[in-house]
Amino acid sequence: MNIHEYQGKALLRSYGVPVPRGDVAFTPEEAETVARSLGGDLYVVKAQIHAGGRGKAGGVKLAKSPEEVRALASQMIGQTLVTHQTGPSGKIVRRVLIEEGTAIAKEFYIGLVVDRVSGRVVMMASSEGGVEIEEVAKTSPEKIVKVTIDPVLGLMPYQARQLAFAIGIPAHLVSQAVRFMLGLYQVFVEKDASVAEINPLVLTTDDRIVALDAKFNFDHNALFRHPDLMELRDLDEEDPKETEASKYDLSYIALDGNIGCMVNGAGLAMATMDIIKFYGGEPANFLDVGGGASREKVTAAFKIILADEKVEGIFVNIFGGIMRCDVIAEGIIAAARDVGIDRPLVVRLEGTNVELGKKLLDASGLDIVSADSMADGAEKIVSLVRERRGQK
Repeated sequence: MNIHEYQGKALLRSYGVPVPRGDVAFTPEEAETVARSLGGDLYVVKAQIHAGGRGKAGGVKLAKSPEEVRALASQMIGQTLVTHQTGPSGKIVRRVLIEEGTAIAKEFYIGLVVDRVSGRVVMMASSEGGVEIEEVAKTSPEKIVKVTIDPVLGLMPYQARQLAFAIGIPAHLVSQAVRFMLGLYQVFVEKDASVAEINPLVLTTDDRIVALDAKFNFDHNALFRHPDLMELRDLDEEDPKETEASKYDLSYIALDGNIGCMVNGAGLAMATMDIIKFYGGEPANFLDVGGGASREKVTAAFKIILADEKVEGIFVNIFGGIMRCDVIAEGIIAAARDVGIDRPLVVRLEGTNVELGKKLLDASGLDIVSADSMADGAEKIVSLVRERRGQK
């Protein structure tokens, strides 16, 4: 789960991690009020969407008066912001963050991720702040310094000092940088984050270390422990189909293709998308119904796929181990009768109760094409979608 920048900064502030003074505004009038409460003669107006690259897209502006803050907020709120992370459709700006201006002497980068190889949290730091860390890794990998954190000991002060010196934090500010890193790590661990990025981390002209931006992703599987984080969820920033899928504990991610996929198991889902592309098709989604899906869960999954107007055909690829093929068949039949099938549907079943599942589908009277293997199913659905397009 993602949260907005202003929410991430509020979280950091609650742990004593320095961030600029500021507040969120949902209207131009609120934005002006926030600016007046901050005082000073320089303000930053930042569009709040769940995507990076806002500055390059015009989503971060400087203002020199509360009146100018109001004018800029008026230009942003309600508008669609397109960045390299939003895709061409962009995201609608519904709120802005108003902050005090910061006199920047130097920009850095600090990030925390879960390293799947070592199974541990890694803190990364770079002297190249304010730019995409992926670009730094590509062009100047030597400028990224990493420490692997022992899960029992946590981030040790000496590790934080190593990072601070390595990225060029002035010696007299290293202790301040260490406190910052230790606080960030505490937030990361206690809130079950999967990603935390401070880009840029800035050194101000008056010798303060401050988080000028904050990005957090949280482990969905741990959210039951954090009702306070659940309250920060912004459904407007999520695909409605993904929101609906979460109600049934389905793993669903919308993509840009035209062939809907319903699969059980993340590995099989990835392989299914790959083989659809191999035969010249484009998957419209990643949807994993899981190993213990009920008929209701499968029905919900099928309806979510059908609700996508881009979907021109559906490929159901199930290997029944824990998941029984007859349950999948019942779910498909129930959803198809409820919603109606007006697009090609190819089903490949294998595993537990596969014969019973096939009999249920055959007896349903529905227009379903059976496949004998994953490759056979992918080839058939791609071919059927092409034929359907040719008939239009």
